[in-house]
Amino acid sequence: EDGDEADDAKNAESEAEEDTKNSGKEDTVSEAEENLTVDNCPELAAMLSNKAEIDASYSEFASKYKGRTIEFDGRIDYCSNYENYDTRFDYLVSSGDYDPDHQIGPTFKFENVNYYDLNTDYEDIKEKLSKIDDNVKTSVGYGSGIRILNQDLWETIISFIISANNNIPRIKGIIDRISKKYGKEVNWNGTKYYTFPTVEELSKASVEDLRALGLGFRDVRVYETTKKILNKEVDLNKLTEEKDTEKVREKLLTLPGVGPKVADCILLFSTLKRFEVFPIDVWVRRVMNDLYIKNPDETKVNKREIEKLAKEKYGNLAGLAQQYLFYWKREA
Repeated sequence: EDGDEADDAKNAESEAEEDTKNSGKEDTVSEAEENLTVDNCPELAAMLSNKAEIDASYSEFASKYKGRTIEFDGRIDYCSNYENYDTRFDYLVSSGDYDPDHQIGPTFKFENVNYYDLNTDYEDIKEKLSKIDDNVKTSVGYGSGIRILNQDLWETIISFIISANNNIPRIKGIIDRISKKYGKEVNWNGTKYYTFPTVEELSKASVEDLRALGLGFRDVRVYETTKKILNKEVDLNKLTEEKDTEKVREKLLTLPGVGPKVADCILLFSTLKRFEVFPIDVWVRRVMNDLYIKNPDETKVNKREIEKLAKEKYGNLAGLAQQYLFYWKREA
């Protein structure tokens, strides 16, 4: 068992008694790094309140703030299929509440929205994996529809920190409460939903606030990780652009609550999409031991032995092989 997992186990046992304190420090983010909002950017506020569908100021704004993130309350005006695909979409988004009679301000286009990773050729991946051995071939056939989603990096980091020594219903409950408290409310067909909070939104929570939402010993980790990302000590954009997986892993490991296993999960399951990474937990160790290593005592199976085996057998598709094997052995 990894050192970080052992520490988490001890923390989980004493979760009810653990006493944590807020550092009390109000960290800030530089003006150049903030999301642009109607509160901190007069030009954005003016643009969103402009009733003209086309205006020269829109292109001027886009040129001046190219690469920056803007944040505003808006609506989906239109959604259509991207090219000839049934499962990829283009969205037009405008500011304000929906009004069928008029449009205020510019329209923002989100093209080829693809949460389900439909641009990846999984048929080719399954064909390659199936040639490795009979175990992988069987697992691919059993879980042929498996895909790794394009999950937001920030949300994935926080979600996996929360997952430490936790169960799925409790994890879902915590994320739901965080979203209701700090995210944005979205009303759709008479039902209320809540977005996962942005870094800036979650940074408003103190350690005590997070503890009140049921995070337990994870509260300090979420608080400190949020501050590190807010202040660009760990720059998520740079992580995404970095091609060297080891460098990305090293940076992730500087975040409180991110140990080797959590780092590997973030690398594989977020928009980082590092398919060569092979996260190992108790179930994966059991699967690899049952299928390949054959140690009578699976607790004696070394993590490095599994990593070496996975790299040799599955190469740069190790993470996907892990998903097929895990699902097959858990569900079959």
